[in-house]
Amino acid sequence: MSNIILLGPPGAGKGTQARYLVESRNMVQLSTGDMLRDAQASGSEMGKRVAEVIARGELVTDRIVIGLIREKIEEGAEGGFIFDGFPRTLAQADALAELLRETGQKLDAVIEMQVDDSALVARITGRSTCGDCGEVYHDETKPWPADGKCANCDGTTQKRRPDDNEESLRTRLMEYYKKTSPLIGYYYAKGSLQRLDGLASIEEVRKNLGWIMGD
Repeated sequence: MSNIILLGPPGAGKGTQARYLVESRNMVQLSTGDMLRDAQASGSEMGKRVAEVIARGELVTDRIVIGLIREKIEEGAEGGFIFDGFPRTLAQADALAELLRETGQKLDAVIEMQVDDSALVARITGRSTCGDCGEVYHDETKPWPADGKCANCDGTTQKRRPDDNEESLRTRLMEYYKKTSPLIGYYYAKGSLQRLDGLASIEEVRKNLGWIMGD
């Protein structure tokens, strides 16, 4: 059982590797966006609070997000947890550390998937996904199948993010680095930070990720 944080800019491959860890290790991916949507649909007291905040057009507080994470941790996970999109600030990092301590858990690794920005732009601008299962494709390295059907699920809907263009991506990268740099220093100082080449092949990243996690 391992608890990890995945850090990396848009397109670094966090989603692909997280999905593999979920499937191969029975880990649970805690994505802030997914948790908020699930909470609203659940009808629970916490879900009602989330719905009310969003209905008012306000940002969901750290306290609410930590509450949602606490619920998931208390439900348990055979293989541990992948924290995706949280923490984003030093205050959130401190709150997560306290939550893990209170629930008898620990953070085993913070994994930063590093990329070269120019190569990343080329990767992302050619990216598309299956609208049914989320399988990732690329115009050059993994084209959408010629028969028009996803190789993973036979779905026929190919999707592209409207902001997967060079100008939008560079803006997103700048925002990511501004927000994440303090976190990288924070976890480096704690001796938790591990770095991977996010532009290596999926198999190579997977192998190195497994090495970090003790395979």
